[in-house]
This record gives sequence, C-alpha cells and structure tokens, in this order.
Amino acid sequence: MHLIQNALAPVSDLPADNQVILSAERRQFLKRRWRGIAEDGTEFGFDLDARLIDGCVIFHQDGKDYIVRQLTEKVYEIALDSPDQAALVAWKVGNLHLPAQIQQGWIRILHDEAMTQLLQREGWDFTEPEVLFTPMKAMAHA
Repeated sequence: MHLIQNALAPVSDLPADNQVILSAERRQFLKRRWRGIAEDGTEFGFDLDARLIDGCVIFHQDGKDYIVRQLTEKVYEIALDSPDQAALVAWKVGNLHLPAQIQQGWIRILHDEAMTQLLQREGWDFTEPEVLFTPMKAMAHA
C-alpha cells in the first residue's frame, strides 16, 4: 500500500491512457485519513495534510499518473427564475442545513428525506440529476 500525504499536481499532463483512476465519494474528499483502491488494484492509504480535489494526481509510477476522481451523486436541482424565488428557496433550504451548490439559475441540494418533504410541501419544480456535486463549504454560526 502506498501512503499519500498530499497531491503531486492539481491535474495530470499525461494522456488518458497513462492515467489510472481511483474513484471516491464526495465525503472521502472531506476526510484526512482514508483508504482507497485504484482501478488497477493498487492500494492507497491517505494521511493528508490538505484536502484533495477532483482530478488531482496522487501518485506517479511506471509512466502512469494515479488520479483521484469524485463519483457523481444524485441531487435535487431547482431552477431559480427570479431573485425573489432564489431568496425564498435558499432561505428554506438553508434552514435544513443541507449541503448546497448554488450557481446562476439553479441550486443543487443533497438528496435527503427532509429535502424531499420540503419539495413536496412547497410544490417546487425540480429534477434529480446524477452530477459531480461540489457544495459550498459550511460556515459556522457566529
């Protein structure tokens, strides 16, 4: 097993044929210590100084870069058609304290039973795409 303490590079310069993927759930990227197995069976242990990012190079051996890739996950996506609607949705979703990703025109929220109930109660239109979910970093209350 190879011990990884930090990423070697944010992205690989090698062609795809020379990259070996280690897939990990989003929650793994939040951890300092964890284990994973690349698609070729190579085992890694992580004792990280800083969080990894999707697509970063963690190891290089025999002309190949080992890349960590975040798995996609099912989320709720609500289209935001106006500033008033955006404020209302963000306020109600924020009260659930669920991870959320906000971009121009939409908000994505973690797939969760509490969110399902909110969507049903409010009657908001939504989709359930399978995406690379990158929520905002949580902020503690002051």
